[in-house]
Amino acid sequence: MGSRANLLSGAAPFAGTGSLEPDVETAQETNARGNMTPQNVQTQSNTPNPSIWEQSSHPVALAFHLLFRTGALIVYLFGSLFSDNFPLIFIICVLLLSFDFWTVKNVTGRLLVGLRWWNDIQQDGTNVWMFESRDPSRPVNPVDSRIFWISLYVTIVLWLILAFFNLFSPEWLLIIIVAIALNAANVIGYTQCDKDAKKKWATGFAARAATSSPSMVGRLFSAGIGRFF
Repeated sequence: MGSRANLLSGAAPFAGTGSLEPDVETAQETNARGNMTPQNVQTQSNTPNPSIWEQSSHPVALAFHLLFRTGALIVYLFGSLFSDNFPLIFIICVLLLSFDFWTVKNVTGRLLVGLRWWNDIQQDGTNVWMFESRDPSRPVNPVDSRIFWISLYVTIVLWLILAFFNLFSPEWLLIIIVAIALNAANVIGYTQCDKDAKKKWATGFAARAATSSPSMVGRLFSAGIGRFF
């Protein structure tokens, strides 16, 4: 027994360890994090994602941007289920398409993407495309911009598909021709306006960079040349 006691008393402690007692503070922090994690996850999962109307900077304009074009498609597709009066359906569709054209051209394009286009008739009778764009320092809302452009292109694609299925229905094809003409005008106008805005922004940025810091441009040029010598 005495030899066993001497062996135990003379034994060296485990390397790299101090006390074998657990770290109370560390255990408490771990338990606290473990207890809060499920609650935080549940809170985040219960938080509803904001709708596009809440994310939009101009929800009313966004609603009208979608209202008339969607209404024209609905009346065209399902109007005959409620009425056999084709002239009435034709008038309603043309009115909705006209409202959509005017709203997109003059209101929603300016508010949602900061662009506006129109045709200016010159003295010699020629038409000139005129474009307006927002100040680049005022970025547009990404939700507004995405919905604007997607709806602009998707709508005309849908009308083209309907035209393919109604090639032998002259009456219904007439509505489609009006729809394609009005939508194509906005598609072409805003596409060209967007290109013009990007071109102006790039030109203005290059001009400001060249005039505001010529010494910096010179230093960058000298540094680039110096790499070869």
